[in-house]
Amino acid sequence: SLKMASDSPESLMTLCTDYCLRNLEGTLCYLLDNETLRLHPDIFLPSEICDKLVNEYMELVKTDSIFEPHESFFTLFSDPRSTRLARIHLREHIVQDQDLEAIRKQDLIELYLTNCEKLTAKSLQTLVSFSHTLISLSLFGCSNIFYEEENPGGCEDDCLVNPTRQVLVKDFTFEGFSRLRILNLGRLIEGVNVETLLRPLASLAALDLSGIQLNDVAFLTQWKDSLVSLVLYNMDLSEEHIQVIAQLRKLRHLDISRDHLSSYYKFKLTRRVLNLFVENLVNLTSLDISGHTMLENCTIPSMEEKMGQTSIEPAKSSIAPFRGLKRPLQFLGLFETSLCRLTHIPAYKVSGDKNEEQVLNAIEAYTEHRPEITSRAINLLFDIARIERCSQLLRALQLVITALKCHKDDKNIQVTGSAALFYLTNSEYRMEQSVKLRRQVIQVVLNGMESYQEVTVQRNCCLTLCNFSIPEELEFQYRRVNELLLNILNQSRQDESIQRIAVHLCNALVCQVDNDHKEAVGKMGFVMTMLKLIQKKLADKTCDQVMEFSWSALWNITDETPDNCEMFLNYSGMKLFLECLKEFPEKQELHRNMLGLLGNVAEVKELRPQLMTSQFISVFSNLLESKADGIEVSYNACGVLSHIMFDGLEAWGICEPHREEVVKRMWAAIQSWDINSRRNINYRSFEPILRLLPQGISPVSQHWATWALYNLVSVYPDKYCPLLIKEGGIPLLKDMIKMASARQETKEMAR
Repeated sequence: SLKMASDSPESLMTLCTDYCLRNLEGTLCYLLDNETLRLHPDIFLPSEICDKLVNEYMELVKTDSIFEPHESFFTLFSDPRSTRLARIHLREHIVQDQDLEAIRKQDLIELYLTNCEKLTAKSLQTLVSFSHTLISLSLFGCSNIFYEEENPGGCEDDCLVNPTRQVLVKDFTFEGFSRLRILNLGRLIEGVNVETLLRPLASLAALDLSGIQLNDVAFLTQWKDSLVSLVLYNMDLSEEHIQVIAQLRKLRHLDISRDHLSSYYKFKLTRRVLNLFVENLVNLTSLDISGHTMLENCTIPSMEEKMGQTSIEPAKSSIAPFRGLKRPLQFLGLFETSLCRLTHIPAYKVSGDKNEEQVLNAIEAYTEHRPEITSRAINLLFDIARIERCSQLLRALQLVITALKCHKDDKNIQVTGSAALFYLTNSEYRMEQSVKLRRQVIQVVLNGMESYQEVTVQRNCCLTLCNFSIPEELEFQYRRVNELLLNILNQSRQDESIQRIAVHLCNALVCQVDNDHKEAVGKMGFVMTMLKLIQKKLADKTCDQVMEFSWSALWNITDETPDNCEMFLNYSGMKLFLECLKEFPEKQELHRNMLGLLGNVAEVKELRPQLMTSQFISVFSNLLESKADGIEVSYNACGVLSHIMFDGLEAWGICEPHREEVVKRMWAAIQSWDINSRRNINYRSFEPILRLLPQGISPVSQHWATWALYNLVSVYPDKYCPLLIKEGGIPLLKDMIKMASARQETKEMAR
């Protein structure tokens, strides 16, 4: 089912929601006084749509860097006559007191506030306005919601010293929340009296007290006839706790798991405790005891274990107390316990660290509220993906993507998650992934690069991008990827390996893309960045991959893009070219890349006068004899000179070397090349070559152009014959054959 889910296109509802949120002004709203969003008066939206708008808005603000949050977004939902809200999930610092205040007239049924640290006791008061309708409420990680500012009204002298002293609110309770059944108070601040807070609630069905230390939980028995789910994650338990839990006979889900790294726990699980749960909690379908140390051996001796297929039948259970279960559990949490490695575990789903299935179950179960556990589970997945082969690839990818999105600011998850993504997206898994899924991966990788300047995350993210077809698969985020990479390359202190990968990616991104893309990237400072890298490498006298990739990237980005060619000249590119030639006379690859780039510059008529100096012309002429990289360096040098010759005698504004002498050397060079040479070059268009055919000013340029076309169409006919025909090369060649000024050997080749 996961494969289907990840492949199916987005629903129309999702697409419309997304479009409206990105274009609020053009769709649902208008701007009042140029600043406040107002709903158009003729719009009436039911809760199915409004809930989705709010929940998607949260998602966009959190995971899309280009999406701008609106100050007045929540005011759009202030009037229940035009917009209805029922079930909303708000998270983190995006949400403030005034946002909840804005929707206080709504009849909310479900309100999840997760890690909303900016909410204060003002929001507690707002909650009261939902009290008659709320069924489900989460205040997980809202660490300041029980604090108010002291002296908000009458201000004594003390105010000046400390204007906002935070005071704990002691008198708030859930009085009047008559329909509330599901409540999550996870990570509630110390000092709040949980018992008093909850006492007014008549019939709680689910309660989450994660990360709260309560020494007395006897008050829980007031809901022994209604409580079906209880979560006491990271609570240090005692015999008293166990006795109370055993009385909650309606429980279907019990979670007493803990993070074994977070602090010292006195409590140890015993066979007796597990037996007590199995005997008393007869409705139990889900139990989590992850992270617990077993005080005694609860396992069946291996000789008594029925061998053969692993079984989930309670009667065969390798964990002794669970032989008393009436039926297998739906879920059993055994992450970071020794029990998960046993053979027969009586549960359909087990979280643990034994194999891929258990690890994925752990990531799935703990991602939302337990990043500290999730990052360790993802680390295990990373090892599985790296060493073995993932059998549930799509599920693994979806889970890692969700974790990375959910915990954008959690360093551990960003490091382990980005490393796992690298292995999960490599080529052996390629076939199983849809376009949509691969795009989601790219989005979270870019989010990671944006939020984290940390070296490991940056390196993992860059490496993961290398698993994609570039530029095609990154085209939908083209600007953003380039900005992020240039940002990495412009940092003053750089990690060598990241620099190398980033330059490689930059080069690949500007290879074979449309000119408007290249112009846009040029305006972002691409040319300048590459020249700075080259300058640094020159100063260190090193010609490594970074140096070669940087020249290669400049060659690609100047292809048929005059603006970028001009930038290259303006930022003293020619000076660097000469210095590199001098410093690295033997580096063939480097020479090829540099001359390819100068070929692009020479194609721009307005820029050619800048190449017309004795020094440059001498250098190009000498390179005609170069044997570097087959014919490539000689060929490109001849191309540069062919364009310069095409400007005619009057453009030759130098005394040395003489024009005729250079022409002679060009003829000699062309005649020395093997017409069947395989090539290290890629033409997207023949236009710059074809323009040298219909002219009599420079027969040698005409000959170079004809040689180039002849070589390419004879060595690579499938690729270049169609291009020659499409760009109108045939009539140009026919006309040239009739020209008196053309040389005989040129005409032969044209024929």
